[in-house]
Amino acid sequence: MGVDFIYISSIVVAILFVSIAIFQVLLSLGYPLGEFALGGYHKVLPKTLRIVSAVNALILLCMGFVFLQHSNVVPIDFNFLPTNILVWVFTVFLGINTIANVASKSKKERLVMTPLSTIAFILCLLIALS
Repeated sequence: MGVDFIYISSIVVAILFVSIAIFQVLLSLGYPLGEFALGGYHKVLPKTLRIVSAVNALILLCMGFVFLQHSNVVPIDFNFLPTNILVWVFTVFLGINTIANVASKSKKERLVMTPLSTIAFILCLLIALS
């Protein structure tokens, strides 16, 4: 795999993470999209799960930044993040997340979030292996 593929894959992963982070922010603000996330048990998330969604949004943004830094899309003069380790941690997490989405009782979550997490997992795995 060429450097260009990894570079572009990191940008795609970051865009996916930002998109899902926006979705998580909407959930945290009380938009009726809960059937697409967190097992799909609530159309509008209760307060505790709204907090979880807000935290998830922040984590997703950090994940996107790590992949951009790891692939040198966002070059930083000093490497303060152990991106090699974090990329693998996030990749394993996405693999587990994909399995959880497949197993979700929510048809909407399975149909929408499973493909997104699968694409993100595959791209992250390719980046981690590079």
